[in-house]
Amino acid sequence: MGQYLDQYRQSLEQPEAFWANAAKTIDWDQKWDRVLDDSKAPYYRWFAGAKLNTCYNALDRHVSNGLAKQAALIYDSPVTNTKKTYSYQELLDEVSRLAGVLTNLGVTKGDRVLIYMPMIPEGVMSMLACARIGAVHSVVFGGFASNELATRINDAKPSVILSTSCGIEGSRIIEYKPLLDEAINVSEHKPANTVILQRPQATASMKEGRDIDWASAINSASPVDCVSLEATDPLYILYTSGTTGQPKGVVRDNGGHAVAMMWTMEHLYNIKPGEVFWAASDIGWVVGHSYICYGPLLNGSTTVMFEGKPIGTPDPGAFWRVISEYKVASLFTAPTALRAIRKEDPQCDYLKKYNISCMRALFLAGERCDPDTLTWAENKIHVPVIDHWWQTETGWAIAANCLGLEAFPVKAGSPTKPVPGYDVQFLDESGQAVANGEMGAIAIKLPLPPGTFTTLWQNEERFFSSYLETFPGYYETGDAGYQDEEGYVYIMGRTDDVINVAGHRLSTGAMEEVLASHPDVAECAVIGVADNIKGQSPMGFAVLQSGANRNEEEVREELIALIREKIGPVAAFKMATIVKRLPKTRSGKILRGTMRSMADGQEHKVPATIDDPASLGEIADNLKTLGYPKSV
Repeated sequence: MGQYLDQYRQSLEQPEAFWANAAKTIDWDQKWDRVLDDSKAPYYRWFAGAKLNTCYNALDRHVSNGLAKQAALIYDSPVTNTKKTYSYQELLDEVSRLAGVLTNLGVTKGDRVLIYMPMIPEGVMSMLACARIGAVHSVVFGGFASNELATRINDAKPSVILSTSCGIEGSRIIEYKPLLDEAINVSEHKPANTVILQRPQATASMKEGRDIDWASAINSASPVDCVSLEATDPLYILYTSGTTGQPKGVVRDNGGHAVAMMWTMEHLYNIKPGEVFWAASDIGWVVGHSYICYGPLLNGSTTVMFEGKPIGTPDPGAFWRVISEYKVASLFTAPTALRAIRKEDPQCDYLKKYNISCMRALFLAGERCDPDTLTWAENKIHVPVIDHWWQTETGWAIAANCLGLEAFPVKAGSPTKPVPGYDVQFLDESGQAVANGEMGAIAIKLPLPPGTFTTLWQNEERFFSSYLETFPGYYETGDAGYQDEEGYVYIMGRTDDVINVAGHRLSTGAMEEVLASHPDVAECAVIGVADNIKGQSPMGFAVLQSGANRNEEEVREELIALIREKIGPVAAFKMATIVKRLPKTRSGKILRGTMRSMADGQEHKVPATIDDPASLGEIADNLKTLGYPKSV
């Protein structure tokens, strides 16, 4: 328990000393007046009075310190058959010139720039160019529907939008420009300009006076230097889905964010400067912000940008090829990616084609990893498989196995222990701590560590009511779980996913663990549906493994029996159905809340991030077969 416990205790007992020491890894233009400003608690700010520039720390200083020729960004796109590597010098040249384009368009410190991009290098360049001049970037997932894009335009009020003619999803070309044009057409706020990168796969029509050709603008722009910013100035806004349908704009600051990213690269991921780190995510998600763009570059490492999928581009060996080809030290992906690979290639035959001996660890996040998937990955990949838990709001891990500090034995189903900086508590409805092993609402004692969100964009009232009001003095995570006697944390799902069956509080996550252990199940979801007698009843959905030639009714009966055996009759689990696919967001999160609303006959909004809208139609058909909603 050596180094981890020492650092964890210091982070809670002496947070200012702890984070002041961590801040030594960042180049500051001006030192802080206070490490932690608690004068407006519960609204805390880190490194008040300090000045820096995030882009300078991610690029310029590495060029100055001898890393000019080292690879900064590797772009690998099987969907366009393109591979390109940018050195730190080359990336700095591109970014400083793009910053010049924005400056020429009148963008200055504090202005917002919306980025609507696929997984191409220009997406990361856009983020860094904004950071360079103090503009606040807001990345919106490429291909987002026009009405959702318009909502974000109205909220952020960008002066400029950076976009491209198209994105590529598998074999489909998604034209972005018509979606963008419609979003601007219906939005109340109108950006002064859009800068459009024309890709070879599709040519966008341009609107005179507003739309600017990316290549022409770059050619006529001069590079610009970094602007010195307050540590507490906003770096970016990232929208996360709100339960009301109105997205919440999570605000990240410059100083605390840079310090936290640097600390995690070394102490959590155990990645050194010069090593290759790959977050197989998207820049539209928080993982892409933290660990495709900022974390690896601040650390002087090499980041991988992959425009493809874990399967189908071209096969289930895509991840193993990239790891082998670029000597990736650690991969960070979502459990759903592993389940997709497992479904298509359960014996990992494609892995045998590649040498992945360079790989030291596989990190999983985005949704809870069921023990069966984790064990499968351990057995096939033969490296530590580290599940870790974090949120868009926090920007980095709340609980993890910090490999750069001290590696603990992995317990399947647990993201291990709270990360230094996070005082994680498990509370009952009255805000009192529950005993070890008991399910509780997970809350984090304030102040949150650096790099977490400071507010919601122009909506501090909603920031307070959504996160700080329920448990005074704490950040309410919205997740539920428990802690065992050894301090391991278990995240069992959203608070809404703890269901009440005839007075018994049961975790749908625990039921999903049991269903996933069935040899024919590739992935599954359990929701609680309204029950006039019991309050709620569990309902299970299972996707079978490819090649599982089983009678579906037999499998269904086996699943019901399995829950009865492992959890007991108290679960009252009697409804299970086999589906071809589960509805998910593009980051792989299963839309349990939407499914629950459909089953209960409640109005529901299809999330803008849904990967395949048709999958909800199949769920609706299965619900009808089961007699839900009751009015159907």
